[in-house]
Amino acid sequence: MGQLGLDSDAEAVYRILLKLPKAGVSEIADGLGWPVARARATLDRLAELTLVRNSSEEPDKVRLVNPEFGLSGLLHRQEQELARHQQAVATSRLAITQMLTEYESSPTARTDEVRRYTGLDAINSQIERLSYGAESSIEVFAPRGAQPLAALKAARPLDQGAVERGVQVRYIYLDSIRNDPPTLNYARWLQDIGGEVRVLPQLPLRMIIYDRRAAIVPIDPEASLLGVMVLQGAGVVTALVSLFQQIWEQSQPIGEAREATPDGLTPQEQAVLDLLFDGHTDDVVARKLGVSVRTGRRITADLLARLGARSRFQAGALAMERGWLGPGTADTAAVGGATVNGVAAVSSAAAVGAAPAVAGGG
Repeated sequence: MGQLGLDSDAEAVYRILLKLPKAGVSEIADGLGWPVARARATLDRLAELTLVRNSSEEPDKVRLVNPEFGLSGLLHRQEQELARHQQAVATSRLAITQMLTEYESSPTARTDEVRRYTGLDAINSQIERLSYGAESSIEVFAPRGAQPLAALKAARPLDQGAVERGVQVRYIYLDSIRNDPPTLNYARWLQDIGGEVRVLPQLPLRMIIYDRRAAIVPIDPEASLLGVMVLQGAGVVTALVSLFQQIWEQSQPIGEAREATPDGLTPQEQAVLDLLFDGHTDDVVARKLGVSVRTGRRITADLLARLGARSRFQAGALAMERGWLGPGTADTAAVGGATVNGVAAVSSAAAVGAAPAVAGGG
């Protein structure tokens, strides 16, 4: 019960009261082998949490508040705490985004370390320049699931040329590409020629990193026609490389079977819970997982039923209580959202290597 705000002492006393609702301080102390003062202090904490009240009939005893109401109140307070935390994360994300926007508009930000390109020809030229110039590595996050056919076709010679030059090419796709034959076939082809491909239920960013010295990201992932930025500053690129490596270690080779957690959750179901915890809508959940909105809603409904939750917010609270959320869910979302411009970054050559992919945000 620690996640509900009860420490080990409070939980031990509360469990005794569940069996003996009117147990006195001495009885509790004797039952647990504690000093009376320790039992009394613990009862005071339970009273503060509105789980027990002083008995009107026997002054030296307490009475147990109906657990249905007492524990529901405890859960409600935790839900309120979650709401405050989510608001704090949103406020932090907004503040970081505003500061980065101010920085980019300042004269000191307009350096060779950050260059903007607009127009499909200019964007594709930069992708080709960086891909053909790569000497050691190309590292890719490719979210949004299925990739546009035109993008896959344009990316093939770039990826093949890189592998043939001895460049290490590593892609991380969404797990949902298993349901899209063209993208799945491309991933398998890349693996067959010497590239490395892994999958994950969701990805924090959209980006491509070249030689760990340069990265290409969209100015705005929700409006890809605005153009892209090429980043070459050591600090920001190093941060993106570190993020890629962390996610790479969490992902699994595309040929491996998906394993459920000890609680019976698939990786995709855990990703949905993480997104619900952060308050995302059906459309956002579906987009981040690379599935249809209908599929996302079906997964959400199944999870709510398994948790016995009446709302999505309650599902997030119950999932956290049971330890079903991924590690660092909310904090990761906050950091990921502000890594570059407070927004996500672009994908691989396969995701942005052709005009339709840039236009469609594939």
